[in-house]
Amino acid sequence: MRFVIQRVDHASVSVDGEVVGKIGRGYMVLIGVCDADDEAVADKMVDKMIKLRINMDAAGKTNLALADVDGGLLLVSQFTLYANCKKGNRPSFVDAGSPEHAEALYKYIVERCRERVPVVQTGSFGEEMEVELLNHGPFTIILDSEKL
Repeated sequence: MRFVIQRVDHASVSVDGEVVGKIGRGYMVLIGVCDADDEAVADKMVDKMIKLRINMDAAGKTNLALADVDGGLLLVSQFTLYANCKKGNRPSFVDAGSPEHAEALYKYIVERCRERVPVVQTGSFGEEMEVELLNHGPFTIILDSEKL
């Protein structure tokens, strides 16, 4: 499982020109799932993401977690995080989870986040989406379950 976490001042996701998810301060998270992933992996990833201390304290140090800044989450499924570009110039996505498996785990992740974070918004699974954000920092973290 892979999460690309961007610390944002605000972010939104639209489908067909209509905003389907929007947050202020918090994290815009792209979520990639492979077929080997399960709910235990998802729990570990969600816990790590929520506890990450990547927000600035009064001294300008990254000491604050999401809850410390009343941050929200915008969660967007993104199978392209499993792109394999080793051969040729056209990426292969065979390492990405099947749509059924990925959607089930994505929904599970959203529910686990909603249990712990007051503001959780989402994109639309399997849809062509437009994501807008103001990355604060810029500050981007990549969590890979194989490296936790």
